[in-house]
Amino acid sequence: MKLLVYGAGVCGSLFAARMDEAGHDVSLLARGERLTALRRQGVRLAEEDGPVRRVPVPVTEHPDGGYDLITVFVRTHQVDAVLESLAGVQGDGLFLLNWAAGPETLGAVIGHERVLLGFPATGGTMDGDVVRYRKTNFITRRVAMPIGEPDGRTTPRLERIVETFRTAGINAKAEPQMDAWLRTHAAFEVPLGQAVHAAGGPVALADAPDAVRGMLHLMRQNLAAMETPPVPRAFAALRALPQGLLVAVLRRFLKSPTAVHSGLNDRSPATAAELERLAEQLRAPAGARQATQDGENLTTHTAAGPTVLGPTSAGSTDGNR
Repeated sequence: MKLLVYGAGVCGSLFAARMDEAGHDVSLLARGERLTALRRQGVRLAEEDGPVRRVPVPVTEHPDGGYDLITVFVRTHQVDAVLESLAGVQGDGLFLLNWAAGPETLGAVIGHERVLLGFPATGGTMDGDVVRYRKTNFITRRVAMPIGEPDGRTTPRLERIVETFRTAGINAKAEPQMDAWLRTHAAFEVPLGQAVHAAGGPVALADAPDAVRGMLHLMRQNLAAMETPPVPRAFAALRALPQGLLVAVLRRFLKSPTAVHSGLNDRSPATAAELERLAEQLRAPAGARQATQDGENLTTHTAAGPTVLGPTSAGSTDGNR
């Protein structure tokens, strides 16, 4: 597979290294200081606090020619610029990121037939130019990278991509409700990221049960406002189970290594901008997310949108992309 990996943060770098080691023709797109570091010493990886290893993945500053697949690992607020740069580049586009605006907004720019949706199943932090990713365990090994066609079909290209990723050691699966999956994740992620920032980190939030209860309340409001049932269905438990039990589970999660090493401690301006954009997408009425097939501007409707955490000054996402 000739593959362009667009975005050289935690998820993109780790994905590019694994695909390169599996023998694929990979180019990792980066800019600025990150590009300079990658050209000098390749992708540097470490499992949490473990030793650093180097993978000499080829890097590029701009898309060049055509590809079998373009995987996009950027933050939500950076997608518009990425779409413009990919409009004339051949290749299917798999968007592996936080996105609650629907596939139509992506296809309106690069072509609806090119779009696939997904979400990375890994997380970590940038330690200088070293990608420190979270250690695998029984739970994380069972969490697959969901990938889906916008219309939910199981197509030959989807099956081919999933199988290619699996042979490279990436636990991928076909998800028939990928758009609903992404909106469910955003309904959970926005209150979580903003509450973590307000508290000063995941562990500090875990030690503030009232704040966790407030965060849970907003998650429930977001899920209740969705036009489709939550995906995965397990998220329905956030609305159905007793508050006391859920608060205890969330506090335990916030203190776990999975949370601490997932990027929730990242309080950079980029995380704030991403959560702000994601919150805007959640607030948008369902009708306003539907772009016409010929790429016309989005229309505005008056239906009520989801409720999200009021102040959107900052937050965190699943890893630094």
